[in-house]
Amino acid sequence: MHDTITGPVFQEMLLFGAASIAREKQGINDLNVFPVPDGDTGTNMSLTMSTAAQELEKRSPATVELASSITASALLRGARGNSGVILSLLFRGISKGLKGCVTADGCAFAAAMQEGVGVAYNAVMKPAEGTILTVSRLAADRAMEASAEKNSVEYVLEQAIAQGEETLKETVNMNPVLKKAGVVDAGGKGYLVILKGMLAALRGEARPELEPESAARDKADFAAIGDEDITFAFDTVFIVRRIDDRSIEPFREFLNGIGDSLVIGEDDEAFKVHVHTDTPGVALTEAQRYGTLELAKIENMRTQAEDLAAGRKAQSTDDLEEDDGQDAPAEQELKPFGYLAVCAGDGLAAVFSDLGVDGIVSGGQTMNPSTESILTEIEKIAAETVFVLPNNKNIVMAAQQCVGLSEKKVVVIPTATVPQGIGAMMAVDPDETDEAAIEQAMNAAASAVTTAQITYAARNSEFDGFAIREGDYLALLEGKLFDTDTDLDAVLEKLAGEAKSRGAEFVNLFYGLDVSEEDAQKAGELFGKLCPNAEVNVISGGQPVYYYIISME
Repeated sequence: MHDTITGPVFQEMLLFGAASIAREKQGINDLNVFPVPDGDTGTNMSLTMSTAAQELEKRSPATVELASSITASALLRGARGNSGVILSLLFRGISKGLKGCVTADGCAFAAAMQEGVGVAYNAVMKPAEGTILTVSRLAADRAMEASAEKNSVEYVLEQAIAQGEETLKETVNMNPVLKKAGVVDAGGKGYLVILKGMLAALRGEARPELEPESAARDKADFAAIGDEDITFAFDTVFIVRRIDDRSIEPFREFLNGIGDSLVIGEDDEAFKVHVHTDTPGVALTEAQRYGTLELAKIENMRTQAEDLAAGRKAQSTDDLEEDDGQDAPAEQELKPFGYLAVCAGDGLAAVFSDLGVDGIVSGGQTMNPSTESILTEIEKIAAETVFVLPNNKNIVMAAQQCVGLSEKKVVVIPTATVPQGIGAMMAVDPDETDEAAIEQAMNAAASAVTTAQITYAARNSEFDGFAIREGDYLALLEGKLFDTDTDLDAVLEKLAGEAKSRGAEFVNLFYGLDVSEEDAQKAGELFGKLCPNAEVNVISGGQPVYYYIISME
């Protein structure tokens, strides 16, 4: 039995924990209370842990302090979603508890777990029972008791997990929402999966291998491919950051229709395309239906072949000079205030840009951006103070972690939906110079917006009196299940009736990627008919997952 752990042992424990959560992420996703296609707790926790695993694999930490410090730093920046942020806080506290430790015994490790719980609870404004916080707290309490019984890391971890499992079973009765759905807390489950992986490492078990399909997605093979006969002129390579988890098979078929030598590598966050085609611009345009274009390289293979045949060096994009010899532009002067919004969909991004937002982070349901992704965009904005609009309740905490990581002042407006974010931006007075007044106006405007969303059921479920079947249309009102039906028009009509009963004066319908403009206009006419005194606007949002995002004011 391992009574004491070293830096390399702790490193292996964490790598094992990351592999364990990666393997079980879908099962954790399936514990999502609503059967909507955004049950991404497992994915968020897995991606968060993977950032630490990637850093640890680059290093050889000789001490427990260094291994835990590397982990905490990576998790802080890689945290995704509320579950990922809380996970990073737990390990940040563990790192604080292990500060100065070359090795750690059971007592030190138990105390570090307690420190982790304290950090996590202090960071959450309103801790709820029956969550990962409850599971981690009671597990840490038992760890402290166990360390007094036997000063062994393995024994402490074993006992903490046993208590955690008992607590997890009870979460279904602690939280009213979980009780309605009849499931245990997904975040608590994920945390225990990681701890059990860490214990398995201590016991000398083999680290789990991902299934072949999962491995291909989690770590895409973006290797270069060989030369081909020049049937099509342009060697085109580009990377697209995903906007959702939709299949890219239709895109693959499209590219096969306009070129050859097609190779696509993909992972959870992005896919890389190599294709030979005569119309690279068409390929890039179509790619943007599936995500945000990040990098692209286009080379004319025919002119390259001609150069080589003539004994010349073939031209390449590598020959493009980064510096054309001109003086570097002067450093941009910082304005007092800047604004950053998180959203998915070109139409929604355009709306925010029109309202004065300086930067957009691509993300939302099924694709929660990491703290580092948000921080990167904050740093690009030439402003002393940056207001951040997460526009999703599961992104708020990740955004809040940016406070203190930037030399700029970061103010997070905790918008839970895109309409709240739009309402907040509409309240900004460009002539206002008082930061507190701007923040107050944005928060007040956001709270005055009622949001409805229409998506589809990802699986069969019985919830809150609704018998839900996979593929049914689901209407959410202020984040709560409002209606479900097999007919989209029926759901829209009920929401229009709700807008009427609320006396809505302004209604905006943002329609998504899977809705035609014609159908969206018909939906707008329905709202106009039932709410004759309201101003109804139909806008292309281009968002994935949600057919409609509707604001009522």
